[in-house]
Amino acid sequence: MQSFSSQRPADQRDELWFLQHPPVFTLGRNSKPEHLLAPGDIPVVQIDRGGQVTYHGPGQLIAYILLDVKRNGFGVRQLVSALEQSIVALLADYHIDSHARADAPGVYVGERKIAALGLRVKNGKSYHGLSLHLEMDTEPFSRINPCGYAGLQVAQLSEFVEQLDEQQIKTRLAGHLARILGYDEVIHGQ
Repeated sequence: MQSFSSQRPADQRDELWFLQHPPVFTLGRNSKPEHLLAPGDIPVVQIDRGGQVTYHGPGQLIAYILLDVKRNGFGVRQLVSALEQSIVALLADYHIDSHARADAPGVYVGERKIAALGLRVKNGKSYHGLSLHLEMDTEPFSRINPCGYAGLQVAQLSEFVEQLDEQQIKTRLAGHLARILGYDEVIHGQ
């Protein structure tokens, strides 16, 4: 994603990459060591996104948001809000009431975090993105102060939806994000 963002030509289409990571704790540029409580055998990686410490692992959908924000005229706050709104709209598709918080980026169901955000904008291009908890082992979140908040609890989509269809979730999320950001079309790749 870093190479794509730094080497993309000016007319390159914006892209949204979906993936899952093996278990890993990532420390954003603003992370404080005291928020990493007991990583145990899970690797810890310093990365160049914003934010604090988080956990990524199987059963969590990662969406890398690779946009030319300068060309599109997006501000960072506008992009963060669009990501949050797209998750809120996706969850509403499943009749889940969720919300963003002004004091803590991400999306919450009640007081529990179901999606986290961490972006980097460099030379007018965004990368990194968001993580949405689908159906995962949430125990590793107890080894950190997620996003720098002691005792923050997490939620996952499987608590609210009996049968998860990951492809449907990706398609809906891409559609909501495209609509909110004002894109005319979504072209699905691999």
